[in-house]
Amino acid sequence: MRADTQSSKAFVYTDYHPRWLRQPKHTYWWLEKPSYFVFILRELTCLPVAWFAVYLLLLIQAVIDGPAAYEQFMAWSASPWMILVNVVSFALLVFHAITFFVAAPQALIVHLGRTRVPGSLVLMGHYAAWAAATVVVIWLLGRA
Repeated sequence: MRADTQSSKAFVYTDYHPRWLRQPKHTYWWLEKPSYFVFILRELTCLPVAWFAVYLLLLIQAVIDGPAAYEQFMAWSASPWMILVNVVSFALLVFHAITFFVAAPQALIVHLGRTRVPGSLVLMGHYAAWAAATVVVIWLLGRA
């Protein structure tokens, strides 16, 4: 017989298992340090982002369905619990945006030619774009 046909017999199963290199973490590891807590809070702020997307889709559907559906949506939106949900969601959404902008200079490396743009300029660019978008939205709402 050829050697390559018997090569499968060369491997023998053993009970040996190497030790894991990672240390086990408990469920509440994110409560150990404030920076861990902020990280988890930032991850959870994607939920208000999703809520506002759903809320906007519900508003669009109410407008499509006609004046009666729009009035019903507006009455639902004016309820105290809905105002509370939207105010808290907005605060978490602002936190989400700010933490995104703070992380942007580390995640986004911008070069002009061979020169790297400083992270502070990348951060200021994000805030400038946010301010410009806010001005445009206020201007559009002012025209209505």
